[in-house]
Amino acid sequence: MTNETATVPSTTFFRRHRWQLVLVALVLVVVGVGSLWTLITLTFSYSDGDRVGYVQKFSHKGWICRTWEGELAMTPVPGAAPEIFLFTARDKKVVQQIHDAEGKRVALHYQEKKGIPSSCFGDTRYFISDVRVLNP
Repeated sequence: MTNETATVPSTTFFRRHRWQLVLVALVLVVVGVGSLWTLITLTFSYSDGDRVGYVQKFSHKGWICRTWEGELAMTPVPGAAPEIFLFTARDKKVVQQIHDAEGKRVALHYQEKKGIPSSCFGDTRYFISDVRVLNP
Protein backbone atom coordinates (compact mmCIF):
# COMPACT_ATOMS: atom_id res chain seq x y z
CA MET A 1 0.00 0.00 0.00
CA THR A 2 1.38 3.40 -0.97
CA ASN A 3 1.15 6.34 1.30
CA GLU A 4 -0.28 9.18 -0.79
CA THR A 5 -0.76 12.58 0.70
CA ALA A 6 -3.84 14.49 -0.23
CA THR A 7 -3.00 17.71 -1.96
CA VAL A 8 -4.90 20.75 -0.81
CA PRO A 9 -5.21 23.45 -3.44
CA SER A 10 -3.43 26.56 -2.27
CA THR A 11 -5.59 29.67 -2.22
CA THR A 12 -4.18 33.00 -3.22
CA PHE A 13 -4.47 36.22 -1.27
CA PHE A 14 -6.87 37.69 -3.84
CA ARG A 15 -9.13 34.67 -3.73
CA ARG A 16 -9.27 34.67 0.09
CA HIS A 17 -9.97 38.41 0.36
CA ARG A 18 -11.90 39.11 -2.82
CA TRP A 19 -15.01 40.57 -1.10
CA GLN A 20 -12.94 42.90 1.04
CA LEU A 21 -11.03 44.03 -2.05
CA VAL A 22 -14.25 44.58 -3.98
CA LEU A 23 -15.59 46.68 -1.09
CA VAL A 24 -12.39 48.77 -0.89
CA ALA A 25 -12.42 49.28 -4.68
CA LEU A 26 -16.06 50.37 -4.56
CA VAL A 27 -15.36 52.90 -1.79
CA LEU A 28 -12.36 54.26 -3.73
CA VAL A 29 -14.46 54.67 -6.88
CA VAL A 30 -17.21 56.53 -4.98
CA VAL A 31 -14.69 58.84 -3.28
CA GLY A 32 -12.90 59.44 -6.59
CA VAL A 33 -16.11 60.29 -8.45
CA GLY A 34 -17.20 62.62 -5.62
CA SER A 35 -13.83 64.37 -5.60
CA LEU A 36 -13.85 64.76 -9.37
CA TRP A 37 -17.39 66.18 -9.29
CA THR A 38 -16.42 68.68 -6.57
CA LEU A 39 -13.33 69.74 -8.52
CA ILE A 40 -15.36 70.26 -11.70
CA THR A 41 -18.11 72.28 -10.00
CA LEU A 42 -15.60 74.53 -8.22
CA THR A 43 -13.45 75.05 -11.32
CA PHE A 44 -16.10 75.90 -13.90
CA SER A 45 -18.84 78.49 -13.47
CA TYR A 46 -22.38 78.24 -14.78
CA SER A 47 -22.68 82.00 -15.15
CA ASP A 48 -20.93 85.19 -14.11
CA GLY A 49 -21.80 88.84 -13.94
CA ASP A 50 -21.98 91.96 -11.79
CA ARG A 51 -24.40 93.08 -9.12
CA VAL A 52 -24.43 96.69 -7.91
CA GLY A 53 -25.60 97.91 -4.53
CA TYR A 54 -24.64 98.31 -0.90
CA VAL A 55 -23.29 95.48 1.26
CA GLN A 56 -25.67 95.46 4.21
CA LYS A 57 -24.51 92.28 5.92
CA PHE A 58 -21.21 90.41 5.83
CA SER A 59 -20.32 87.74 8.36
CA HIS A 60 -18.07 84.76 8.95
CA LYS A 61 -20.47 81.82 9.46
CA GLY A 62 -20.28 78.13 10.26
CA TRP A 63 -19.24 75.66 12.95
CA ILE A 64 -16.72 73.52 11.11
CA CYS A 65 -16.61 74.96 7.59
CA ARG A 66 -16.48 78.72 8.16
CA THR A 67 -17.29 80.84 5.13
CA TRP A 68 -17.89 84.54 4.52
CA GLU A 69 -21.55 85.13 3.66
CA GLY A 70 -23.09 88.45 2.75
CA GLU A 71 -26.10 90.34 1.50
CA LEU A 72 -26.05 93.04 -1.14
CA ALA A 73 -29.01 95.46 -1.15
CA MET A 74 -29.71 96.39 -4.77
CA THR A 75 -31.94 99.43 -5.16
CA PRO A 76 -33.07 100.11 -8.73
CA VAL A 77 -34.32 103.62 -7.91
CA PRO A 78 -34.06 105.63 -4.69
CA GLY A 79 -37.00 104.99 -2.40
CA ALA A 80 -37.87 101.58 -3.85
CA ALA A 81 -37.66 98.43 -1.79
CA PRO A 82 -34.24 96.86 -2.27
CA GLU A 83 -33.75 93.41 -3.77
CA ILE A 84 -31.39 91.28 -1.68
CA PHE A 85 -28.57 89.35 -3.39
CA LEU A 86 -27.01 86.64 -1.21
CA PHE A 87 -23.35 85.83 -1.88
CA THR A 88 -20.28 83.96 -0.61
CA ALA A 89 -16.68 85.17 -0.56
CA ARG A 90 -13.89 82.59 -0.31
CA ASP A 91 -10.76 84.56 -1.26
CA LYS A 92 -9.07 86.50 1.59
CA LYS A 93 -8.22 89.38 -0.74
CA VAL A 94 -11.86 89.73 -1.77
CA VAL A 95 -13.00 89.55 1.85
CA GLN A 96 -10.64 92.43 2.72
CA GLN A 97 -11.90 94.45 -0.28
CA ILE A 98 -15.50 94.00 0.88
CA HIS A 99 -14.57 95.10 4.41
CA ASP A 100 -12.81 98.18 3.01
CA ALA A 101 -15.87 99.06 0.87
CA GLU A 102 -18.47 98.86 3.66
CA GLY A 103 -20.94 101.75 3.44
CA LYS A 104 -20.01 102.50 -0.18
CA ARG A 105 -21.77 101.63 -3.41
CA VAL A 106 -20.01 98.63 -4.92
CA ALA A 107 -20.12 96.37 -7.95
CA LEU A 108 -19.54 92.74 -7.02
CA HIS A 109 -18.39 90.42 -9.80
CA TYR A 110 -19.75 86.94 -9.13
CA GLN A 111 -19.45 83.44 -10.54
CA GLU A 112 -22.42 81.12 -10.16
CA LYS A 113 -21.43 77.54 -9.33
CA LYS A 114 -24.20 74.95 -9.69
CA GLY A 115 -24.14 71.44 -8.25
CA ILE A 116 -21.61 71.89 -5.44
CA PRO A 117 -22.14 68.81 -3.24
CA SER A 118 -21.66 70.42 0.17
CA SER A 119 -22.37 73.69 1.96
CA CYS A 120 -18.80 73.53 3.27
CA PHE A 121 -17.72 75.68 0.32
CA GLY A 122 -20.43 78.31 0.90
CA ASP A 123 -24.11 78.69 1.70
CA THR A 124 -24.92 80.25 -1.65
CA ARG A 125 -23.98 79.35 -5.19
CA TYR A 126 -22.77 82.90 -5.96
CA PHE A 127 -19.05 83.34 -5.28
CA ILE A 128 -17.55 86.83 -5.40
CA SER A 129 -14.34 87.13 -7.42
CA ASP A 130 -13.86 90.91 -7.62
CA VAL A 131 -15.03 94.09 -5.89
CA ARG A 132 -15.16 97.58 -7.42
CA VAL A 133 -16.09 100.69 -5.45
CA LEU A 134 -18.34 102.98 -7.53
CA ASN A 135 -18.65 106.74 -7.35
CA PRO A 136 -21.78 107.94 -5.54
